[in-house]
Amino acid sequence: MNRIIQTSFFVVSGMILMAALTRLLPHWPNFTAVGAMALFGGAYFERKSLAVVATFAALYLSDLLLNNLIYGSYYAAFTWRISPWVYMAFGAVLLIGFLLRGRVRPLYVMGASLGASSLFFLLTNLGSWQVDPLYSKDFAGLLLAYEAGLPFFWNTMAGDLFFSGVLFGGYAWAQARIPALAAK
Repeated sequence: MNRIIQTSFFVVSGMILMAALTRLLPHWPNFTAVGAMALFGGAYFERKSLAVVATFAALYLSDLLLNNLIYGSYYAAFTWRISPWVYMAFGAVLLIGFLLRGRVRPLYVMGASLGASSLFFLLTNLGSWQVDPLYSKDFAGLLLAYEAGLPFFWNTMAGDLFFSGVLFGGYAWAQARIPALAAK
């Protein structure tokens, strides 16, 4: 691995890990860095396979910590549990990040962030409708699931926009100061 790629790998990986760990800090519901983290990883990892592995590893690590340290009282024992719908949604967000490769500009990042938030909302609430017995399995139940998710959608969108600014802006700032990143 040459010096430029190695520097980029460690900086991007570190930023993704820090973004994932922000989930452990007190925050408004759904105002987190994970959506921005997936966009950022998709846009900046040299290899797409690294983007997938690093993003999902960071997401899973933060899920394990959240589920077992923060929400541990809800489970009888240590849990490895995840929501497949959430991971599928983050996979879709990662694909949007791949579309940003070589096109990282403020308006594109903002559009990708808004698209990612919307896609996450649509997929995760579809999943809630499908698995939650609270919702009838018809169109009215689906609409109710989306309606119930709306308050969280606004926080997701705000968090994705804010943390996209932090991650993409922070990387641009680092590129201006670290020659090996600027040479990429």
